[in-house]
Amino acid sequence: MTINYYLEDIESVAKKVLKHLNSKHVLFSGEMGAGKTTLIKELVKQMGSVNQVSSPTFSLVNEYKASKHLIYHFDFYRIESEEEAFDMGFEEYLETAHYVFIEWPEKIPNLWPLHGNNIKLEAKKDKHRCLTLTEF
Repeated sequence: MTINYYLEDIESVAKKVLKHLNSKHVLFSGEMGAGKTTLIKELVKQMGSVNQVSSPTFSLVNEYKASKHLIYHFDFYRIESEEEAFDMGFEEYLETAHYVFIEWPEKIPNLWPLHGNNIKLEAKKDKHRCLTLTEF
């Protein structure tokens, strides 16, 4: 699924994404400023959370309580090696029944879940975004 949108459409985009997810493991890839955290904020809101969502760049993981689920939000931008993610117990999060949202998954290619969804985001020159949702 591919969606072209502007930031003011983020609410409807998040609703479409949630309808098409077939896994609780979601990878978010894209350049800095592509809108990964912005989309995650709206997804978490649409899932019923009232938590303040921010990028866990320094803490590596944030936990949000939604109406029916917990959501673990990882940001691996600053890690130096997959071993750092492994040492913090990342694989244990994948074994839970909760949602796991992962920004910068390309930093941990050998630790990805076996099945999940990938959301690739691109910022275009005319300020619109392109989202591509695939499964793996």
